[in-house]
Amino acid sequence: MTNNKITQLLGIEYPIIQAGMIWASGWRLASAVSNAGGLGLIGAGSMYPDILREHIQKCKAATAKPFGVNVPLLYPNIEEIINIIIEEKVPIVFTSAGNPKTWTATLKEKGIKVVHVVSSAKFALKCQDAGCDAVVAEGFEAGGHNGREETTTMCLIPSVRKQLNIPLIAAGGIYDARTMLAAMVLGADAVQIGSRFVATPEASSHLAFKEAVVQAKEGDTQLSIKKLTPVRLLNNPFAQQIQNAEKNGASTEELEQILGRARAKKGMFEGDMTEGELEIGQVSALINEIKPAGEIVAEIMKEFNQLVQNPLAR
Repeated sequence: MTNNKITQLLGIEYPIIQAGMIWASGWRLASAVSNAGGLGLIGAGSMYPDILREHIQKCKAATAKPFGVNVPLLYPNIEEIINIIIEEKVPIVFTSAGNPKTWTATLKEKGIKVVHVVSSAKFALKCQDAGCDAVVAEGFEAGGHNGREETTTMCLIPSVRKQLNIPLIAAGGIYDARTMLAAMVLGADAVQIGSRFVATPEASSHLAFKEAVVQAKEGDTQLSIKKLTPVRLLNNPFAQQIQNAEKNGASTEELEQILGRARAKKGMFEGDMTEGELEIGQVSALINEIKPAGEIVAEIMKEFNQLVQNPLAR
């Protein structure tokens, strides 16, 4: 079951993909996951072009295995970013937050595999039509930027699978062998895991943020800022300020003013647990330790293979 369309497409050993999260997914995390047999992704969304090039080069030096870059298509320097990816011969690109038609053909002409992240079956079909090699369908349990549809992973994956012909990767609410197996039973060929990999020594996010993730309890995240772009945040004074503003009918302009600039960097990278934006998924409530990324991959695969033999074992 672990040798399937995704492992063959991406040239990886295990169908585990580390999400390209802003302020967490630098070259250390990406190379650690790739070296462990999964697919590591560098998160370009929080990097200036020259910083991205540096991370790609360091990742190439740290692993001989495939890795990729996650690129939000709304990136202001998108053309420069795409050119760097092509120049550095990155083999795999995950795109998000934009129209997959814009850059898919350009990347594929250079022999790069392209995967796009969506939150609905409708947009998954648009990715297929655009020529994407695979799709990530992300449920509303996921951390960070999220779909307006608020469809859960358990509903989204079978809906997308029913209509999609290309390989499917499930994301949102996946952190261990059981959730991985559940996603694959629902029709996914692989899983993308984000929040669990935030709580690793290799993640570039601040230790205070990692410790907050480990301490999170059920109900400690909320989907917020829906008038701008829905984002799942860990509860803190800033998140409460946003929630109060939304309850009081704040306009888009008022929410933009509260959000300000570099709010995510302040929280996740600089460790400001009061005024920072803390993007994390619902599974943070199930994460109870900071553990090396390679150990996480090995643990998930060992338990996954046991579960395949006896899925009802407790």
